[in-house]
Amino acid sequence: MHNAETAATPRPIRRRHLRGPLAVLGALVFPLAVLTTATTPAHADVPPTPQGWNLVWSDDFNGASGSLPDSGKWIVDTGTSYPGGPANWGTGEIQTYTANAQNLGLDGQGNLRITPRRDASGQWTSARIETRKADFKPADGETLRIEGRIQVPNVTGEAALGYWPAFWALGSPYRGNYWNWPAIGEFDIMENVNGINSVWGVLHCGVNPGGPCNETSGLGASRPCPGSTCQSGFHTYRFEWDREGSSGQLRWYVDGQLYHTVSQSQVGATAWNDMTSHAGYFILLNVAMGGAFPNGVQGSATPTAATQPGHPMVVDYVAVWESTSGGGPTDPPVEGVDARSTIQGESYQAQSGTSLETTTDTGGGRNVAQIANGDWLRFDGVEFGSTAARQFRARVASGAAPGVSGLVEVRLGSPTAAPVASFSVANTGGWQSWRTVPANMSGVTGTHTVYLTFTSGQPADFVNLNWFRFATS
Repeated sequence: MHNAETAATPRPIRRRHLRGPLAVLGALVFPLAVLTTATTPAHADVPPTPQGWNLVWSDDFNGASGSLPDSGKWIVDTGTSYPGGPANWGTGEIQTYTANAQNLGLDGQGNLRITPRRDASGQWTSARIETRKADFKPADGETLRIEGRIQVPNVTGEAALGYWPAFWALGSPYRGNYWNWPAIGEFDIMENVNGINSVWGVLHCGVNPGGPCNETSGLGASRPCPGSTCQSGFHTYRFEWDREGSSGQLRWYVDGQLYHTVSQSQVGATAWNDMTSHAGYFILLNVAMGGAFPNGVQGSATPTAATQPGHPMVVDYVAVWESTSGGGPTDPPVEGVDARSTIQGESYQAQSGTSLETTTDTGGGRNVAQIANGDWLRFDGVEFGSTAARQFRARVASGAAPGVSGLVEVRLGSPTAAPVASFSVANTGGWQSWRTVPANMSGVTGTHTVYLTFTSGQPADFVNLNWFRFATS
């Protein structure tokens, strides 16, 4: 397939994708015996963290009916392009994205709904959101798992022509550039078009046209949704980025069933490095109308006069996990740990928003990374004893940009309790340039659940943590 805009302008056109995996539409056949139903109702909550994984980030979309998704987690894209980016989002899609409640909002039952609408003049509107966090990436030796439980718009046949729901991720260098695609990488976790009972998973990389990812089509595969159709029920769509072996691998699943794999050897060292060596990825959810993919599948322009507006994509949750090869919350709970001992950051019992990586600090091991505003770590059963601890010391590093800084805080019993100690940290010379920072604290005795919280005036990551301890002076 070709981008609808390509013929009209000679400049490179970045599109979210000009897929061509039409041959895979019916190429994969699965025995009915292995199919499992996915028609259970939305459960509103993110599922428990699987054994062997840490929760990095999540949203269960709980909130009042009609409210927008959490602005601390999501950016709402509006209009027909990024500022200075290619028109029609580079794909030829014809709708305008809005932040209007008619197009975007929580339903009060634990779901996000993105609903395409058509006004009396025939103009289409819809919605598109992307995570503020733009550094989703597995630590060396680990696997990142991005998952969402989604029901695509429940519409089929001619009434569905032009519908293009998607759950996907883009390389962070795309923000502010908009012309470096596909080198920065794109992981299409779930795409569906024209009400067809099929999920597509696609990788985009390298150069356009051609290159190791066969642009503009990408390296893709598809299959029917197990049990119920993609349209009639919720299904769980999962993508894994595996850095555990000597050669990286990407995997796509629907309802736990693997249907697409791309290995580092398939795309070559250069393209793989270009899409994996940067800070990471941000995640997107949207429903486009028309454009290169649905048009190519249909063989003509979409949507048509028969296309029905008002059918939402319903999202139960989005969650990101990272595997644990050692340390982290899969270890036995910390019980009776001495507050005056060195407490490793990765020994937490729970966390929000962070990940783990290999450290170059003295002693080796792993440090907590990708820490930004609102993130926290929880340590249970920290024993201060009967002699009050009056100082907090932590081993930290930062490669934050100029002007980006934040607070490392100690709270007892709750991540929202008043801090008993804190210090400010900015760039220390790099994300592995470590220093021990002391802070005075209110006298603490007894045994407590300790929360380390992180507060900043900016959404960017601002600190890494290796270890901490408390002292009497």
